[in-house]
Amino acid sequence: MADTTSGAAPAAGAEPPHAAEPVRPGRTPGRPAERGRKPASQGRAPGGLTAVQGTAMYVGAVLGTGVITLPALAADTAGPASLVAWAALVLVSVPLAATFAALGARHPDSGGVSTYARLAFGERAATVVGWCFFLAIPPGAAAAALFGGAYVSAAVGGGTATTTATAAGLMAAVTAANAAGLKVTGRLQLALAVLLVVLLLTAVLLSLPHARTDHLRPFAPHGWTAVAPAAALLVWSFAGWEAITHLAGEFRRPARDLPRATGAAVALVGVLYLSVAFAVVAVLGPAAADSDAPLGDLMARGLGGPARHLAAGAALLLTLGVMNVYYAGAAKLGAALGRDGALPAKLARGSEAGEVPRRSLAVISALGFAALAAVTLTDTGTKPLVLLTTGSFTTVYAVGVAAAFRLLPHGSAGRKAAVPALVAVAALLVASGPYLLWPLAVTAAAWLCTRRRRPATGAGPPAHR
Repeated sequence: MADTTSGAAPAAGAEPPHAAEPVRPGRTPGRPAERGRKPASQGRAPGGLTAVQGTAMYVGAVLGTGVITLPALAADTAGPASLVAWAALVLVSVPLAATFAALGARHPDSGGVSTYARLAFGERAATVVGWCFFLAIPPGAAAAALFGGAYVSAAVGGGTATTTATAAGLMAAVTAANAAGLKVTGRLQLALAVLLVVLLLTAVLLSLPHARTDHLRPFAPHGWTAVAPAAALLVWSFAGWEAITHLAGEFRRPARDLPRATGAAVALVGVLYLSVAFAVVAVLGPAAADSDAPLGDLMARGLGGPARHLAAGAALLLTLGVMNVYYAGAAKLGAALGRDGALPAKLARGSEAGEVPRRSLAVISALGFAALAAVTLTDTGTKPLVLLTTGSFTTVYAVGVAAAFRLLPHGSAGRKAAVPALVAVAALLVASGPYLLWPLAVTAAAWLCTRRRRPATGAGPPAHR
């Protein structure tokens, strides 16, 4: 599925990615800006994640809050034809996931896409990608926590107060789990993934006897042109294939385990998403468009009687899963950016494989709580948070896939996967539209910061063009 030949020759026309620069007197090791620096995680002791735990991390990153909120929204936009949008995005996930798995297996570094951008295009591109991803996590985490909190509020009452308190509790729990170390995080994610799969399959299988074929007619009540807007909504559900690249160096055998984890996760996530989406449309019918808790409604149909509490439990597990992975990946990225000089050097502790980046994690957590407080006090809801996150992740995808053409060998599986991935990312950029304003602002800020820093740090020569 992906190129797994770690250490193979670089793509034609690209500089050798591991030509490490000797440390000169008076220069801090690990802080050079050059694109040719060897990623810190490569060549060091392997981390502790197995392929099974990696699959769980992927499932947690991708199969997150989208499955508890977006099936109803997509059905409202396109009716049963929303299933076409779900299927299209599952297919798009295959080349995207394969491309990032190939990059992670070949260059296992905590910088993830930021490292790939540095190796391919230079320091400025790496800083832009790093900032876009790092600053996308806090608003995305706050939105995800509020999604989970809404299910709890629907089950026990309490309105906005219950939703906000639950969201804050989720964010605190994920911060504590990651602060305890990656081994705890990996085990927690594995347990969450198993529980999530069981709950979702149970809800689908028990509700399917209530499915009616007439709920699929008319298949496209709003016309086939409504499929594209539905797909744009569902992009939130499929963000996550780039997240595990920041943890590639934590795998025991990145070249073997990362592609295996990717392949298993793509298959599992695709089956679960399509199953839940089909059940929502076929079982709930037109009522799906008006449902605030479609998973809870499915469980009620299948189990009989009130099932809000069970749905709330599933929503909490899903929310914990996606937040857990993104906090872990973003904390590692922040430490790597501190190591490379793109963020304050105080954040650099924890960038090596096996270390816990507690300072970077603290920044992510604080910004997440700030985002939660902002939307709560202004009563703007989660929509602005979702838009900020979606635009940033699309930008990260675009740069990461472009880097694959510079870093992966010609003829490799990963390089071949990058071709359809690039087409898919271009379509996502068009669909993002005004959502790209936030990453453009971040890009400008990162670019200016890099320009101001270069003369003072003795940075290397300009990026290769």
